[in-house]
Amino acid sequence: MAKKKSSKGSKLPKSGGERPGDKMMADFQRLLSQQNFSSAEEVNKFMQELMASSGGFIPEMSPRSSVEQAQDVMYKAWESPSRTQRLKLARQALTISPDCADAYVLLAQESAKTPAEARAFYEQGVSAGKRALQDEFEELKGHFWGFHETRPYMRARLGLAQCLWELGELEAAADHMAAMLELNPGDNQGVRYLYITLLLELEDSQRLEQLFQQYPDDWSACWKYSAALYAFRRQGQGSQADELLADAIAYNPHVPPFLLGKKKLPKQMPGYYSPGDQNEALDYVLDGIRPWTKTAGALTWLREMVEKPNRSTPSS
Repeated sequence: MAKKKSSKGSKLPKSGGERPGDKMMADFQRLLSQQNFSSAEEVNKFMQELMASSGGFIPEMSPRSSVEQAQDVMYKAWESPSRTQRLKLARQALTISPDCADAYVLLAQESAKTPAEARAFYEQGVSAGKRALQDEFEELKGHFWGFHETRPYMRARLGLAQCLWELGELEAAADHMAAMLELNPGDNQGVRYLYITLLLELEDSQRLEQLFQQYPDDWSACWKYSAALYAFRRQGQGSQADELLADAIAYNPHVPPFLLGKKKLPKQMPGYYSPGDQNEALDYVLDGIRPWTKTAGALTWLREMVEKPNRSTPSS
């Protein structure tokens, strides 16, 4: 599973690649709202006929509200190759509806010159997104992101959390991330990978334990190395921590050279990664290195584990 990552040295998120899919989902929902189905069979028949007649494409549907009209403008903005045009369209969207959270997201990402300026935009985006959802906000808790209309709010809130982290307001950032995982336990945005690193930085054992229990089957490099470091903090070097770290190294051996300073982070971080590859290692180390350097003896332990007989790290 690939994951998008921001550029080196910044937690500020960049424009995501999921928005064309959001537009299709929006058109699909608008289309269904015009129908009057009485059974699941009618829905299936309608979909089969639609796919057959349209070649698999969902027809573009007219917006039903000012918020949807503004959001349609934002879909165009995200697809524009011109920064000037993107900013123009974002401001245009806000004249149509001040509840267009994605407009504030774009302004934060492409207009703000500092994390503080970006924070202000994201805060407006969070408020706008909640207003746009109205009563649905409470109704959709636990299922956010599964409904396309929640996504602008979630993008704005993630951006706000990352800005707060950038500004040193770690507890506030962690609170936002925890709330996002309550809204969307499926975690389509990968919030838990930032959250676990932040909790290690905060040395918040209680919330770390809760997070490990919430996602017991996560097998990513971030999870494996974080679990090993947490075990080392609690019990020191020993059978449990050693076993967890050995498993992490076996899964992604590209991580230790970056944590140990044998390889430098590139000036431009890769856009995507695959499980177990060097790009995944870079994605993890960008933020994950701080808890390792902060934990006394952790890097020495890592070096000893890497240098054990019959184990080596890749050279490239």
